[in-house]
Amino acid sequence: MNSTATVRSLQQRITEMQPLRLDDRALPTAAGLRRLFPGGALRKGASYAVHGSFQLALAMLAEASSTGAWCGVIGCPAFGAEAAAALGVALDRCVLIPDPGADTVGLAGALSEILTLVVVCGVQHPRPTAVERVSARLREHGSALVAVGDWPRPESTLRVTASHWRGLGQGHGLLEDRELIVQTQDRRGVGRHAVRFTGGAIADPDAGEVRRLVLR
Repeated sequence: MNSTATVRSLQQRITEMQPLRLDDRALPTAAGLRRLFPGGALRKGASYAVHGSFQLALAMLAEASSTGAWCGVIGCPAFGAEAAAALGVALDRCVLIPDPGADTVGLAGALSEILTLVVVCGVQHPRPTAVERVSARLREHGSALVAVGDWPRPESTLRVTASHWRGLGQGHGLLEDRELIVQTQDRRGVGRHAVRFTGGAIADPDAGEVRRLVLR
């Protein structure tokens, strides 16, 4: 085998062993969420749209927050501190603005200059010029935005299509495990993936207790 063929063979083997290689544009992303995103991670300068689960949107903050990043949650009155902490969000580095007033998009853009990740709720029909300003700030400062609901031209759209709980017996027990089926739409096309939460935290797909599920 010549050297070119050897290199190609090695590249293929590495790709198969490490399909979710990250780059310097990547933000820390929980292992249980990586298959939802192109490149296996949230990307600096990008925006994301999440439909059907505030828990999933908050989970996207967890890894960055737990490793030292500052995050923000804007216009989300359903925010629960206990649930966020269980996901891994560091509450002492989380800026919470439940009632941002009329200019939610402008506030999200301003906070993206100082925070690594911002979750924003309740945005309806934002002006294209306002969205462009936010996008420019995200790119300039290397931050990312997660919109709960619609957002123009996101990097990825995540839509929860099913939710299953586990833990209850016949009238007893606790709801400990939750599995979401998430449809993703991004430059890879459309796919569906399972995301598990155990005890409120994001389950690691490599830990053994979580079944790998990719529906086609």
